Amino acid sequence: MAARGVLAATLLPVGALLGSIVSLSVGTSFAKRLFPMLGAEGTTTLRVGLSAVMLVLLWRPWRLQLSFADARSLVLYGTVLGAMNLLFYLSLRTIPLGLAIAIEFSGPLALALVVSRKPIDFAWIGCAILGLGLLLPLGGLSSGLDPVGVACALGAAVCWALYIVFGQRVGHLHGGCAVAIGMSVAALFVMPFGIASAGVALLDPAILGFGLAVAALSSALPYTLEMVALQRLSKQSFGVLLSLEPAVGSLAGFMILGERLTPTEWIAILCIVVASIGNTITGHRRRNRGAAVGVSPV
Repeated sequence: MAARGVLAATLLPVGALLGSIVSLSVGTSFAKRLFPMLGAEGTTTLRVGLSAVMLVLLWRPWRLQLSFADARSLVLYGTVLGAMNLLFYLSLRTIPLGLAIAIEFSGPLALALVVSRKPIDFAWIGCAILGLGLLLPLGGLSSGLDPVGVACALGAAVCWALYIVFGQRVGHLHGGCAVAIGMSVAALFVMPFGIASAGVALLDPAILGFGLAVAALSSALPYTLEMVALQRLSKQSFGVLLSLEPAVGSLAGFMILGERLTPTEWIAILCIVVASIGNTITGHRRRNRGAAVGVSPV
């Protein structure tokens, strides 16, 4: 019985995080089906706007007491979140979901590796650069992706790195309330683009119903499952599992949207996944050593 309890305690958070990744990938795949009706901008507005409403109703962030500095940080956090979503969805107009996620991963990877000190870190840098080199339209090795789509995905990668930076600034606040406020700011940021692109189509009852399902799958459910995982998994385990997201996104894109990747593109995704997993593991070990001797790990 004790062994079963330990196994259940291990499988629950792992299953929750994997469920979060699958839900996000499936929700984003279905969101792409709204592009013919709303465009990428309108789809972003619908998804982010409905997600904000759901999170605000869930967490009731108006109860949070904020200083001016906290409010400013939340505005920056939400603005970057909105820009990240908009650029990511714009990239999906012309490049497959899994590849967009893989390119977007270069943002947090670059942020983590910029403080590299050990030779092994440069192996992960090389692995990530190889993966990106196979995707970016830079020469003979690239897979011929649309340059505009790649540029949008790279912009989303930069925003993801900034999202981490600004997210750390509000990390002392209640997590649910901070995300709800941030998503509300993101919705206000993307709304002008969505209205200009889709107009009154955003208010179509059928589209709103579909958008609500997309928002639940790509925001509310993944966020809830991530909270379960974060409470029970180490940062290392969480980071390693999260590194599987580009591969899961590629599978979702294939099964739902019929997006087929070339062998070169699969190799590129594998390189980025390996770089992310490797950086997560070695970074975790370095932080532990730093903590053991009482010095900063970076």
